[in-house]
Amino acid sequence: MSITSSAVLVEMNISVWTANRLDKAATTDLIARNHATVADAAQVRKNLMAGTTLRKSIADYAAGCRLWHNTHTLPWADKGPRVLPTSLFMDYKQELNIRRETFLKSVAEFRDKYPALVKIAANYMGTLHDPADYPPVDEVMGKFGFKVVFSPVPESGDFRLDIPQQELEDMRRTYDDAFDTRLAEAMRTPWEQLHKMLAGMSAKLAEGDEETKKRWHDTFLTNALELCGMLTHLNITNDVKLEAARRQLEVALIGADIDDIKENEDTRAGLKAKLDTILKGYEW
Repeated sequence: MSITSSAVLVEMNISVWTANRLDKAATTDLIARNHATVADAAQVRKNLMAGTTLRKSIADYAAGCRLWHNTHTLPWADKGPRVLPTSLFMDYKQELNIRRETFLKSVAEFRDKYPALVKIAANYMGTLHDPADYPPVDEVMGKFGFKVVFSPVPESGDFRLDIPQQELEDMRRTYDDAFDTRLAEAMRTPWEQLHKMLAGMSAKLAEGDEETKKRWHDTFLTNALELCGMLTHLNITNDVKLEAARRQLEVALIGADIDDIKENEDTRAGLKAKLDTILKGYEW
């Protein structure tokens, strides 16, 4: 199955300064006070931005960007490039530009406030504070980065090497086998996402006590509908069974109302039966 026209590879790398430093003197003191007999029994690592939140907010935002990236792509290599369906490319690129700009603005704010943040941290760190721990601002800025690279999905091995024909064919065969394995593993992700959603919804619908009723939220339905929409893009091989299962969930949710589900046991039982039918209908 060729996916060169239905997907591209995208690699996201976001880095954030950790503001973390090992304090050797404090480590030695801690080990001695606790009568440890080996030097690696403990470590004291300092948060150089103690008492401030800007660096952590940037790190949290970066983590959110990585999660967003992973939910809109499929795995390809163990680490690195992931598969982005071309049907999602324009929306992905637009959102990516917004997220990158937001990240860079926050980093610029951190750069401007860095001297003040160091002074604030000094007020909270007590004797742990050491001005020598803090790199120059230009060095710190080099620890932040937001890079995304797009590349085509290679359909088959293109080896233009001056080696014997048999070895060349072996290389192509190895590459093609690896390609097929990666594609199969990538397509496991949407199946797993759908199965997790169905199983989770079915389990929740089986709960009927009063305490459970308090925990029904609109996201019970909206998360499932959002997944149905995303799976239309992530099905890059046009797997007819995946599309059928996705469509069955979508149909099962037509007319579903969260308040009715919350209050009506028959409604919960009816929806659960539909979801269980989907779960039993496929080899997950």
